[in-house]
Order: sequence, then C-alpha cells, then structure tokens
Amino acid sequence: MEVIKLYDEIKLYLKYIRMNFVSGLQYKGWPIMVLQTLLVVVTDAVTPVLTFSRFGNIGLWSVERILLIYAMAVTSFGLAESFCRGFDSFPWRMIRTGDFDRILLRPRSVYIQIAGSFFHIHRLSRVAGGLAVIVWSLWKQRVSLDAADITVIILALIGGFLTYSGVFILTSGLAFFTIKGLDWIYIFTNASYQVTRCPVEYMPKALYKVFTFFMPMLLISYYPASAVCGWGESYWKGLLALPAGIAFLLFSAFVWQIGARHYKSTGS
Repeated sequence: MEVIKLYDEIKLYLKYIRMNFVSGLQYKGWPIMVLQTLLVVVTDAVTPVLTFSRFGNIGLWSVERILLIYAMAVTSFGLAESFCRGFDSFPWRMIRTGDFDRILLRPRSVYIQIAGSFFHIHRLSRVAGGLAVIVWSLWKQRVSLDAADITVIILALIGGFLTYSGVFILTSGLAFFTIKGLDWIYIFTNASYQVTRCPVEYMPKALYKVFTFFMPMLLISYYPASAVCGWGESYWKGLLALPAGIAFLLFSAFVWQIGARHYKSTGS
C-alpha cells in the first residue's frame, strides 16, 4: 500500500513538472532566459580562469581544481533550483496570498504539491553548464574515471540536490513565523557555491565549519572532488555527501513541520 501511495505521489509530482514545463514553453522569451542563465554560469567560471592565467596557481591549487569544486556545488544548486523551486518561492506565493490554505485541503502530500508548484525551464541551463565545467575540469586534470569515481560524483550530486532542497524547505519553515522570505538565507544558496572559489586550506575556520558541519556544502563538493582526483581525501569522505544531504534535508523538514503546526490561516 505504501509503495502504491509513493508511486502515485511521484506521478503527481511529474505531472506538476510537465504542466509547468509546457506552460513555460508558451512564453516566447524562454530561449533568451535559458541563454541568460547559461551566460551567468559561464562567466562565473571564466573569472577564475582569467585570474589564474594572470597570477598563476595558489600553492597546489590550480584553476581546474577550483572550478571542479565550484561546478559540483553549482550543479547541485541548479538541480534543487529546478526541481524544488516551489519551496524557494513558497513564502510570498503561498503564505502571503493564502494559497497554502487550499493545499492543506487536498488529500495529497503537501511537500509534493509545493515542490512541483513552480518550475522554470531556464534553471536547467545552470545544471547543463555545471556538468560541462565538471567534464572540462576532469579532462584538464587528466583524471581517468572508473566505476567507483563515477559513483562518488553521482552520489555527491544527489546529496547536493538534497542539501540545497533542504535549504529551500528550511526557508519555507521559517517563513511561517516571519510571513516573508529571509534575505540572509541566501548565504546558503547563491553565496554558498561562491565560497568554493576559496581553497580549503586558506578558508577561514568559521566559514569552513559552517559549510561543513551545518550546511554540508563542502561535503558535497570538495571532499568528493578530492576523492576522485586523488588530492588526499579518502573515498569514505567522498561518500559522505549523500548521508549528509539526507541528514540536512530531514532537519529542514523537521523545522518545516514545526512551522506548519504554527500556521494560522489567512482567511478569505
């Protein structure tokens, strides 16, 4: 029975995504939006290339190392931004407008309804750009991937997707009390993958601890990359990305449930 219920919820989610995808295609400017987002990803990667070409490596850190870690984080963020976008826009699209009341009345998973309520085609270009940078960085470092390496990378991206989805859910949970989005939470979204441009050895300890033990951004980017490329970290640390992502997602869901219990209807 539980398996059938889960299957039905997944089907519902895919219907939501398909509906939003098709409706997005009706907007004539969607190709420009795709190119715009892709341009942002590319220019973000070009900046370190130009910097390193002018000043050279920072110790053992080459531009390929920096971009690989950066691309791991960006791709994970792009996946969450694409397939869990509903939670990112939840505070002002559902709480402040009262649409959340209608969702509570439907006999379906609240998480599925919110996650699939919003989808932008152009967000997928961030994923495509991130994957392209990962491939380029591995090629430039002459890394020969085997089955174990590919597994680590895939699990890292899944763990990253869960981590960034958790950030969106955490934001939504806090919005039950603030009734609006919180700007400081973007430290853990757009700002977090920019932190990967700083080599770990030179990263301030406070920053390192926050993005390792609270929001496990380095566990989904640096440690898997280090394990695959042989920078000194073991495969076991590289495999921590998935359990860390699951743990952070469960924590965020717990906060969201607390917020939902304190929700007061906006009325009609």
